[in-house]
Amino acid sequence: MRDGQNGDFEAFVFKNRGALLSIPAVLLAAFGKPSAFGVTIGLPLAIAGELVRCWAVGYSGVTTRENHVTAPELVTAGPYAYVRNPLYVGNFITAAGFALAYTGGNDAARRALLIGGALGTMAAVYSIIVPYEEAYLRAQFGEAYDAYTAHVPPFVPSGTPALEQRGEWKPSVIAQAESKTFGTFGAMLAVLALKALKA
Repeated sequence: MRDGQNGDFEAFVFKNRGALLSIPAVLLAAFGKPSAFGVTIGLPLAIAGELVRCWAVGYSGVTTRENHVTAPELVTAGPYAYVRNPLYVGNFITAAGFALAYTGGNDAARRALLIGGALGTMAAVYSIIVPYEEAYLRAQFGEAYDAYTAHVPPFVPSGTPALEQRGEWKPSVIAQAESKTFGTFGAMLAVLALKALKA
């Protein structure tokens, strides 16, 4: 874990990641103009991203909701066998889907601004919290984590799974761990539907 002011900033961003990532959602809801084509393309993508996230949560559990980095075990099974940050990959896919769904009726410049702003904000947040999390995992699990990172990429899934897979699929934890995410997803769907009806 990093020390000093830089570590304090990373801890702050990690603790407030949900609030920071809600900013693009609010902007899309406020300024987006959905179209039938945009919804047709974007909504399945958003759902696919949430399914990836649920798959990951079934392995990582409720610890993903903590305000500080914690990991009782090094999970390398399921989606973690192919990519180190499947939760964030799922989030990014969902955000891209909603960005497309919400902006299909915007002019090209505003669409590019809204989509770029939404995905750029996510990329900026993840560029801070992923190294912060990885420093913790490296300190916690040492050589086992180094071996894992040597075979599994951080964001673009590998076609070859991790050599050693640890972790158990527990679908029962998804509802508890994902209650806030499901609420946010439902709210985004409701606003999208209302805006589409008015379009």
